Amino acid sequence: MWQAEHVRERLTLLYPQCDVKIVGMTTKGDQILDRTLSKVGGKGLFVKELEVAMAEGRADLAVHSLKDVPMELPEGFALAAVMQREDPRDAFVSNDYATLADLPPGAIVGTSSLRRQALIAARYPQLVIKPLRGNLDTRLSKLDRGDYSAIILAAAGLKRLGLQQRIRAVLAPEDSLPAAGQGAMAIEIAERGDSAGLDLKALLAPLNDLATEQAVKAERKVSRVFGGSCQIPLAAYATVDDGQMHLRAMVGTPDGSRVASAEVRGPSADPEALGLQVAELLRAQDADAILAACLSDAAQA
Repeated sequence: MWQAEHVRERLTLLYPQCDVKIVGMTTKGDQILDRTLSKVGGKGLFVKELEVAMAEGRADLAVHSLKDVPMELPEGFALAAVMQREDPRDAFVSNDYATLADLPPGAIVGTSSLRRQALIAARYPQLVIKPLRGNLDTRLSKLDRGDYSAIILAAAGLKRLGLQQRIRAVLAPEDSLPAAGQGAMAIEIAERGDSAGLDLKALLAPLNDLATEQAVKAERKVSRVFGGSCQIPLAAYATVDDGQMHLRAMVGTPDGSRVASAEVRGPSADPEALGLQVAELLRAQDADAILAACLSDAAQA
């Protein structure tokens, strides 16, 4: 809802003559909280109802956290704008410890992400990692009542909701490589022609941030190559500086026992080519076999 209100404010400033309304909806991803996303259908659970509302003409656009948007959109839908990225890093949240390294053996760490699980397990095998679902308030309340010694959340969400004081440490990408699209917001539209005489793509164009768009295109290409979903621990993170991109990516098993990582640098104007380069470097490290093992374990679970 914060994201929707933020976009409404931006559009109202750009087009004061327009009346921008928010249609509040709760998706299945919001409702199913007792199981991990990898076991109940993945990231698409957060967007399906919104796409139905657009297809039926009840809504003109939908605002998403880009990391929750499936790598392949349904036919007839498109991302019209990718907004300037907030902090893409992971945040360490704890009431008793300052960093992951301070946690004693056997301490319970909560996360909803197989990516985070793999990265933490690889560096801190002595910790116990357990699933954590729900909105931010729910996750923080589970920490506060002692269910976890620490939890790992996206820094962007905490900052957007004014909860940055809960962050004990921000994890550097070198220690916890972000997910594809993490920290970025995307605006999706239905390509059913102009809405009420409005060219939505043109109207939304001023909200698009080119550097962020290029970075997430490279990240999502890596994820798309490997069938990116919540069932595989995959990270991809790109930065753009003066027309040059630095793209890093990794895949691993949830227990952190097998990890492949790669990075490339090149012109940001061709982000998907860089994404393919990184994917090939990961494949040279047996990434396909690593991910096949992950999917096999998930199916058995």
